[in-house]
Formats: sequence, C-alpha cells, structure tokens
Amino acid sequence: MNVHMKSRPIALVKYGYTAIVLIASTTLQAQTIVVASTTSTEQSGLFSHLLPEFKKASGIDVKVVALGTGQALDMGRRGDADVLFVHDQVAEEKIVADGFAVKRFPVMYNDFVLVGPAADPAKTRGKDVVEALKKLSTTNASFISRGDKSGTHAAELRFWKMAGLLEAKGSGYKECGCGMGPALNMASGTSAYVLADRGTWLSFKNRGDLAVLVEGDTKLFNQYGVMLVNPAKHPHVKVADGQRFVDWVVSATGQAVIASYRIGGEQLFFPNAASAGK
Repeated sequence: MNVHMKSRPIALVKYGYTAIVLIASTTLQAQTIVVASTTSTEQSGLFSHLLPEFKKASGIDVKVVALGTGQALDMGRRGDADVLFVHDQVAEEKIVADGFAVKRFPVMYNDFVLVGPAADPAKTRGKDVVEALKKLSTTNASFISRGDKSGTHAAELRFWKMAGLLEAKGSGYKECGCGMGPALNMASGTSAYVLADRGTWLSFKNRGDLAVLVEGDTKLFNQYGVMLVNPAKHPHVKVADGQRFVDWVVSATGQAVIASYRIGGEQLFFPNAASAGK
C-alpha cells in the first residue's frame, strides 16, 4: 500500500509537470510576435521606448529584427515575420499589391538629413539635397552610402537620380552595406558625408566633427508604415497578436507614446496615423 501511494504521486507529478511545461511553452509562443523593422527605429531608441508600453497594454512580447527596409520586406515575403514596420512607401505598397502583406497603415514620419564635416569642404550647406549631391559628385567628396537596400538607401538613390548622377556619384562614393549607426560611425571616422534619418542622428553619440548640413527640403520627408504579413500566404503568421500590435501603434494611445519619445527635449518621430485615407 505504501509503495502504491508513493509511486502514484510521483507519476502524477511527472506527467503534471510535463503538461505544465507544454502549456507554458504554447502560451509563451502565442504571446510573442516577430516584427521586422528598420535599423533606424531600433538604433534611434524608439522601440526601447515603445515596446514596454505595448507589453503593458497587451501582455505580448515583441521580438524586433532590425534590418534595412528591403531586407525586412524580404522577411515578410518569406513569412519570417508577423509584422513589418518600415519606411519605403513605394516598396511597402508593392508588397501589399503582391499579396504578401494585408494592408499598409501610415504610422509616423520624420525626415532625412545630409550630414558631413562641419567645415563642409564641398559647400553643400543649405536646403536643397539634390544640389548638395551635385556638389559632392563634382568635388569627388567622400560619401558613405548604406548600400543595403534600406529605406534610407532607397531615398538616397532617388536623390541621386533626381540629380541625374545615378551613374556618376564621384570617386569618393563608397557603399558600406551596413545599418545607419555603422554608416554614421564610418562617416565620423573619415570626415565623410552621409544621408541619415534624423532619429538615428539625434541618438548618435560618436559625431566627431560631423554636423547637419542639409535639412528642410520637402524631398527629405521620411514616412513610416506598418502592416501585417498576409496569413493567406503564410498560415503560421500570428494574426491576432500581430494585428493587435498594428492596431495599437496607430491608435491614439500608441501615437501618443510615439510622440512622447524625445532626446534632449527634441521629438524624434511625429505620429500621423490619422492621415490614413486622406
């Protein structure tokens, strides 16, 4: 009798523990989503500010994979993410049209800035980014391009194209194939010019002699969008939790959290989800 009484609780504990582990694992998996995003949202510190507030509101953990926008969108096409949070509107609209994302929502904007040595040897300082690139090409000034198919890289190429210099950027042009932070580090270390998003620039500490030289051009507008990866293409996408994230960042609460993120008193991102459909 004693042997029977001892063995039964052991068996119950053993199987009960297994069941608890399986249930906990399933719950954990269901409450974590993958968001493929840009290096600018990560390196600017926005997600460190935003995601804890989303976790409080939803109980959902977010794993961010920070890449160039092109690579982030490729993750969506492969089904390796649940949500995309990026900044290349043309490419975003294409992935929706191709059926790999459900619907694109505008979230926020900031702007790009042309950064370079404060002495500005190429004399780019001003408001016209296209004219600035013409001067960089003419003087063969050192310029660091991300060269990574990111939203920032796509914008940079648009500006070179507007300048008629897509194939003639000057001998100082170099592609690093890297994120925004490393590109800024390279520019700082070599006194080179670089196109940056303002959010990452404001959070960047290793500036050396770099300064903002070109800003305020309407062409430098930088819009971010968010979208759920299409479960019709990838049935394993966590639709409910992913959509909850999308809905939250475009809600009044999520937009207020984005607006409240500041460095040195300066706002990095400006929410504009309300512009959808206008």
